[in-house]
Amino acid sequence: MTRLILHEPDAPGPAWQPFAGVRPVAELRAGIWKVRERWEHCLGMRAEAIAGEHCAGFLDVDAPLVVVPAGITGPAVIAMADFAPDLTRLEPGDWRALVHDGHTVAIRLEAGETIRWPGAVAQGATEIGGFPLRGTWTLLDALDHFLVSDCAARAAELRGAAPGGAIMIGTGHGLGVGRDARIEPGVVFDLRNGAVVIEQDAEVRSGTRLEGPCWIGPGARVLGGMVRGTVVGPMCVVRGEVSASIFLGYGNKAHDGFVGHSVLGHWTNLGALTTTSNLKNTYGRIRLEPAGEHVSTGRQFVGTLMGDHAKTAIGTMLGTGTVVGAGANVFGDGRPPRWVPPFAWGQSGAESMNLDGFLAIAGRVMPRRDVEVTPERDAWLRSLWQRLAGS
Repeated sequence: MTRLILHEPDAPGPAWQPFAGVRPVAELRAGIWKVRERWEHCLGMRAEAIAGEHCAGFLDVDAPLVVVPAGITGPAVIAMADFAPDLTRLEPGDWRALVHDGHTVAIRLEAGETIRWPGAVAQGATEIGGFPLRGTWTLLDALDHFLVSDCAARAAELRGAAPGGAIMIGTGHGLGVGRDARIEPGVVFDLRNGAVVIEQDAEVRSGTRLEGPCWIGPGARVLGGMVRGTVVGPMCVVRGEVSASIFLGYGNKAHDGFVGHSVLGHWTNLGALTTTSNLKNTYGRIRLEPAGEHVSTGRQFVGTLMGDHAKTAIGTMLGTGTVVGAGANVFGDGRPPRWVPPFAWGQSGAESMNLDGFLAIAGRVMPRRDVEVTPERDAWLRSLWQRLAGS
């Protein structure tokens, strides 16, 4: 049986902060789907493993095993984790290699054939549509690229009539409502620019305006406010004004405050009235400064990139292009710097959260979303802290 292996970038550097060493690129969302899920749909296969030394041992809900890259023997398909394919279905037998803009993005190994990625394939290459990912901020580019078509396709799969008492604006795009989704009377659906999708077991309360394209993931809750052009991942809680952002999953923004053009990792929590700036006063292009490096995004709009388990205090004001490392707890007087190190306690990073404190907080937070901190998950959290804060 042919296996599907997603191969991570060999050494993701500053461009992939705050997720380098924390979360595989394959488990980040490009549009409404994770990169892994896009490859699985495109190839009609379930991923057996993710090969990535920077996050080997990663453990999360529904994620495949993450292993140290090694020689792979066929039959297998090896696909790049930093390329998000279109959802056009391909048959494995019809191609030898997949290329995009002159770069190999996937190869198929026959039985007994062994190769270490990347491997040059001279013949049998097939062009594939999709979007290359060069860093965390390019997930916002991918959102621009994929969200309209992703939401349209998913809404067509789910269909569903507008719930009683809903206010509908525009008919140009569809509305998809999953099984056991709960939508209160008075919710506004603006379908003029894209479809809106409410997945299974999600909840949308009165006082919410959803402007398509917009995706509310399984079990997520939107408690009020205006949400537009945004992906709200599974089990997230969102309230307030949100624009063109990605909540990867299991995050919490239960209060008012603006979040725009931001990427928020798993288990993040934004204190009440936390606000992100996503546009410079000069209207110029935004440069990131993770770990003292300088990364040019080429984008006019970038808010905050926030790693897993990071949190902000009430009233936190985050400047344009702020990067908050995994596990950081941001509080204190004044505006935080544009780079907050992993596990920072406060704003400057002069103090750090110790291992016991991090595990204690995670042990309180994760069960609130019905995720048990098993011995295996505890081991992953310990290794994460040791790699980023304990070295």
